[in-house]
Amino acid sequence: MSLLLVFICLVGLVILISWLKFNPFLAFLVISIIAGLLLGLPVRTVTKSIEKGIGDTIGSILIIIALGAMLGKLIAESGAAQKIANVMMKAFGAKYIQWALLVTGFIVGIPLFYGVGFVLMIPLIFSVVYQYKLPAVYIGLPMIASLSVTHGFLPPHPSPSALVVQFGANMGLTLMYGIILAIPAVIIAGPFFAKTLKNIKAKPLETFKPRDIPKDELPGSFNSFFTALLPVILLMATTIIPYVTVLNETASDLLAFFSDAGIVMVLSLGVATVSLGLKQGKNMKGIMNIYGDAVKDVVLILLIIGGAGALKQVLTDSGVSNQIAGSLQNMALPPLILAWVIAAMIRLAVGSATVAGFTAAGIIAPLIAQSQVDPNLMVLSVGAGSLLFSHVNDSGFWLFKEYFNLSIRETIRSWSIMETIVSVVGLIGVLLLDLVI
Repeated sequence: MSLLLVFICLVGLVILISWLKFNPFLAFLVISIIAGLLLGLPVRTVTKSIEKGIGDTIGSILIIIALGAMLGKLIAESGAAQKIANVMMKAFGAKYIQWALLVTGFIVGIPLFYGVGFVLMIPLIFSVVYQYKLPAVYIGLPMIASLSVTHGFLPPHPSPSALVVQFGANMGLTLMYGIILAIPAVIIAGPFFAKTLKNIKAKPLETFKPRDIPKDELPGSFNSFFTALLPVILLMATTIIPYVTVLNETASDLLAFFSDAGIVMVLSLGVATVSLGLKQGKNMKGIMNIYGDAVKDVVLILLIIGGAGALKQVLTDSGVSNQIAGSLQNMALPPLILAWVIAAMIRLAVGSATVAGFTAAGIIAPLIAQSQVDPNLMVLSVGAGSLLFSHVNDSGFWLFKEYFNLSIRETIRSWSIMETIVSVVGLIGVLLLDLVI
């Protein structure tokens, strides 16, 4: 019954947005209230769940998205994006630009959370799209697929890292197996699948459209790449340092501070303000105007993501995810497949890949002790299931839709199917590895 009610609410959400033309944020609020009441949440706690969902979701990404938008806008306005696009196209050519973006997304995605990597890499994708008149979804999807795969499969991302601990797996082996699975997943869901999407007429956000600046006025290649990738460099460095040197307590505390994504973005924007702003002849007032315009462009995106967080919280607080998963636990399936199914069902119900992974882990963990399944593969199976068919209750769905300026139908056809391909290929890879390990 709960699953039917969730399905009705999700259908209602699609109707409000696509047919009745509701603002997505308002649609999320309405459906969240209805879902809370239908699923039996106490009346007095429905609004509290909504507020918590919005607060937790926006609170965790506000700094990242806002500062990422500012950095992206400055990279576009300064000509750095144009310089980066010129260098990449010269190195790889238009024929292989997808593969260049795919590799970049994979490297960037290992140390970066998905939302951070998405916001940082979007200006690079759009600069190529606008400058060389290439289809946005066709060009951008391989990089987005790489970011998604690393988010679901690879430590140090939250869900796989937590699963490694909970299942008693080995972080290094899980990472190694995850990379083995990730390579075919991103190739199939990225360049191969993107060939079917060339006819999607996407017009990405104008805020990241680079101005056509004369070549002699562009920033240098090193300045452009270094400033654009500084957040990645900082996060990779702070991730690697603990593995190459022993730190005392004070150094560990400082490293934890400087490895925080928000702090990294503040530092990176500070460097960009100087290197791509003041040193390029801009005054501080002009730079702040650029930052103000960038924030205006992402306000609606933040609200929509917050609305998705509200619905996720209502579904979580109602216990729907546990009910669905509990009903599946007694199914006669091999543990690795069962773990994937449970994570996938929770993903469909609540939207969040991280929530799906955490919830499935609590249910499936006892099976590891009872069976001979490899815990490293169990981490990857749950991770793959948690990526299945992202749709309207997932903040990642709306992030992709709004940045690429697509309809819901086009987003499902591209983003949702890409996520499904990644999930299914991941499961197949886990089962094949299980045969040889």
